[in-house]
Amino acid sequence: MRPMDSILVVNAGSSSVKFQLFALDGAAQLTRKIKAQIEGIGTRPRFRASGPDRTTLIDREYDAPTIADVPAAMRSAGAWLREEHRIAPSAVGHRVVHGGPEYDSPVPINEQVLARLERYVPLAPLHQPHNLAPIRSILADFPGLPQVACFDTAFHRNHSAAADHYAIPQHLHAEGVRRYGFHGLSYEYIAARLPEVAPEVAAGRIIVAHLGSGASMCALSGGTSIESTMGFTALDGLPMGTRPGQLDPGVILYLIEQKGMSAAAVQDFLYRDCGLKGLSGISNDVRDLQSSSDPRAAFTLDYFCYRVGLIAGMLVAALGGLDAFVFTAGIGENSAVIRAAIAARLGWLGAVLDEKANAAQALRISASDSRVALYVIATDEELMIARHTLALLDR
Repeated sequence: MRPMDSILVVNAGSSSVKFQLFALDGAAQLTRKIKAQIEGIGTRPRFRASGPDRTTLIDREYDAPTIADVPAAMRSAGAWLREEHRIAPSAVGHRVVHGGPEYDSPVPINEQVLARLERYVPLAPLHQPHNLAPIRSILADFPGLPQVACFDTAFHRNHSAAADHYAIPQHLHAEGVRRYGFHGLSYEYIAARLPEVAPEVAAGRIIVAHLGSGASMCALSGGTSIESTMGFTALDGLPMGTRPGQLDPGVILYLIEQKGMSAAAVQDFLYRDCGLKGLSGISNDVRDLQSSSDPRAAFTLDYFCYRVGLIAGMLVAALGGLDAFVFTAGIGENSAVIRAAIAARLGWLGAVLDEKANAAQALRISASDSRVALYVIATDEELMIARHTLALLDR
């Protein structure tokens, strides 16, 4: 591998681009140097970045036409890195939500790979188009710069056939209509972290709950994913900020046949108007719901925790028991109230919460007599992407 100074990690959404820069030292160790995002793209763009000690490197607002889309945001970020910090990344790693049946590991990106990934846009319309936009922009502006796609579906691609299939004709499965699972980069990071922070359970039966605006759970056995709550798309499983989670397909038929909604309208409804937002009628943000006195907010949070507990039972069945439960992502890492409510619903498994440890955001939040260990572990998808990008280029 040629000498490499830094790896840029990009995670692009519809109105924001998050990126982190990792420096590579002589011992092939990755060190986070810059954490940044450009938000409000096309409306009220704001570029913020901080260094490893959280010092502010930039906090700048722009007129909407200046950063009207994701490619413009990427060019602004690239110019800032080159001109103000004299940094020209040696490679770029991207989070790509859907790799379909074709990709079970990170891949170098070229025009052919990009074209294949475009086929999965309908399966992740909220994410995939925006994940691919910066890839296309960099290919156009810097065709010689190595880029790597890292997939949220890849970690789950070794599921058993029983876990992978729907009860539909086999020809549809062969076409790619199957259960993929998502948040794989997060789960992969947690699986790699467990031997370091919880070696006593790392090889056991573990449920990891990635609870954020997007939410799912994964069953790990020996550090390998054997089951996940998400399926063909990122709509299934747990209720999320604006997505419903598990839903009877008959509801879709009802919306189309009885409400006269088009397929496009149903898609927009399911991705943007359901979940915590739709159920509460207040907000998709757990922080807003926790601070609200509206009884609908309390019901929505109770419903969320109920579903987590209910679906945890399904994953326990897949694992044949449970040794540990891990909370991660925005809600899981930061809401002691939600963690306590979920832990209470795991009591039938022998989970006992240590209230003081939970309030203190400790690593292990279960009591000494708990038969199921409870942990709070911060995820780091960006570091996982940087590692994959380095490893692939090294090979």
